[in-house]
Amino acid sequence: MEGAMEGAAEGAVEAAMEVREVVRSDAARRFLERGPIAVIGASDSRGNFGRTVYEALRDRGLRPVAVNPNTASVAGDRCAPSVAAIPEPVDRAIVMLPAPLAAEAVEALAGTSVSTVWLFRGFGAGADAPEVRAACRRLGLDVVPGACPLMFLEPVGAGHRLHRRARRLRGAVDRPSPRGGRDPS
Repeated sequence: MEGAMEGAAEGAVEAAMEVREVVRSDAARRFLERGPIAVIGASDSRGNFGRTVYEALRDRGLRPVAVNPNTASVAGDRCAPSVAAIPEPVDRAIVMLPAPLAAEAVEALAGTSVSTVWLFRGFGAGADAPEVRAACRRLGLDVVPGACPLMFLEPVGAGHRLHRRARRLRGAVDRPSPRGGRDPS
C-alpha cells in the first residue's frame, strides 16, 4: 500500500512539473480559417467527441475529412483509413485520440502534406502529451497544443466560451489583444 502511494505521489509530481504550452488564440483561429482539415480519431458513434468536432467543422463549411481505419463513415460521410489515403492535399489535422494512439497517428503523418497539427485536449491529457509533442517536433510539424477546437471555432457556444475563459484564467490559453475594445472570450 505504501509503495503504491509513493508511486502515485511521484506520478502527481511529474504531472505537475510537466510544462504545458500556452495555446495562442491567433494560431488557433488561423488553423480554423479554411479547410480541408483531417479529423483523426473521429468515429460514427454519436458519443464520440471527434464526431462532434467533425460535424461542427462541416457545419461551418471547412470540409473536414474523418480519418479512422476502423470505420467506413462518420456522420454519413466517407471516412479515410489514413491521412495518406485522403485524395486531396490536407495541410492540417486535429488529433482526437488518447496519447499512445496519438503518437502513432502523428508518426503516420510523415511524408504527407500535413504541416500543422492540433493536439486535442478536453478533460485529461488527450493527444497533448510529451511523447506526442516530441513526435511533432521530430517531423517538423507546427502544433496547436492541448485545447478543444470548439473553444475557437466561431461562433463559439456558451459552454466553450466558458471553457476558454477558465483555461485563460489558468494560463493555458493566451489573452489576445481586444478587438473593438472588448475581449472576445
